[in-house]
Amino acid sequence: MLLDKTISELAAGLRKKEFSSVDIVTECYDAIEKHGKELNAFITVIDNTTALTYAQKKDNERTENTSPLHGIPFVLKDAYITQRIRTTSASNVLKNYIPQYNATVYQKLLDAGAILIGKMNMDAWGHGGSTENTDFGPAKNPWDTTRVAGGSSGGPAIAIAARMSAFAIGEDTGGSIRNPAAWCNITGLKVTYGRVSRYGTIAYASSFDTVGPMARTAEDCALLLELVAGQDPYDATSSPHKVPKYTQKLTGNIEGIKVGIPKEFFGQGLDSEIKKSIDIAAKKFESMGAKLIELSMPMFDYGLPVYYLIGPSETSSNLARYDGIRYGQGRNQFTPETMRRIMIGTYALSAGYYDAYYKKAQQARTLFIKEYEKALSSCDVLLMPVNPTPPTKIGELMSDPLANLLADVYTTLKYWIRISARN
Repeated sequence: MLLDKTISELAAGLRKKEFSSVDIVTECYDAIEKHGKELNAFITVIDNTTALTYAQKKDNERTENTSPLHGIPFVLKDAYITQRIRTTSASNVLKNYIPQYNATVYQKLLDAGAILIGKMNMDAWGHGGSTENTDFGPAKNPWDTTRVAGGSSGGPAIAIAARMSAFAIGEDTGGSIRNPAAWCNITGLKVTYGRVSRYGTIAYASSFDTVGPMARTAEDCALLLELVAGQDPYDATSSPHKVPKYTQKLTGNIEGIKVGIPKEFFGQGLDSEIKKSIDIAAKKFESMGAKLIELSMPMFDYGLPVYYLIGPSETSSNLARYDGIRYGQGRNQFTPETMRRIMIGTYALSAGYYDAYYKKAQQARTLFIKEYEKALSSCDVLLMPVNPTPPTKIGELMSDPLANLLADVYTTLKYWIRISARN
């Protein structure tokens, strides 16, 4: 299959005319026809005639100097605004919403010549870790359709794993790229806050939300980040730092790199199969010349409650605009999980409770930043789990709200790393 190739390999083959963009896009639609209904990864599929017309146009325009994404098909999590294409955030509140402008990340991909083929299923508003909390039906893991794909960017992960797209753009607040990437066996990157513009992203928790790539390989993600990162005048939180050439850093040489392993992350609650896989990875890194360093991060137990005070507080504010008056359907269309998060956040922000809850959580956030700065002063990277368990059976997390939150126990902790990052 062409979609077994990396983006760089596809770009090289296109330049050499070994195959065409029409061939790649056709392969995507063949896979959608074969697997799309069963996996339920798409909310909106772009008409294949339209996509193939674009593909033919890209083939005709291609030169030696065109972007490596020129003529490459991709999908977007349905949290990104796309002009004249329905954008729902997987909620009936926005089931008929047609935006009038493009998100910055989407516009950059269009400018690079990439071809959108679909908007993807997700947990509504990003509220969940399984892509079951969606008004468009649960998405299913392509490796075992009785199990979840992870979330909230489950649809994009499925599309890549099932070869229905070459790459995707997800959105990560507390694990929404990393969780489904792990459970669908692809690569996903949670980027530094502000590294990629959030303009045109439907907000969940504005001080957490990040825009990031999902693809088959780390090389693909590095290439994508080079193209979509950068300062944006439409997003005041976007970073002014120059975008590095991430692909040039993929040398394969990790000799002397110090890999920190926080012992608190490998205790009770972590599935033995996942721990075994991480141990194998650690030994592989060590054989390549890296040095393993055991660390202690005693604040681990406080990460989940801190995140689930700040996140719902910000979402209660962000979702207040969806009142059924200015646009969208009425608030009775919110799912129970979304209503639960709105109520928790509104309570935490209310008079008499703000200092006790939201303010305390923000103070704890600062302590987490200091703890990660301390850890990263003695090592270069941290090796940690993504999910505490393998993919759960469909229905298990939705029937247990607490278990649904606990699926993010490690990825909400990793949020704090990026606060102190420099690029």
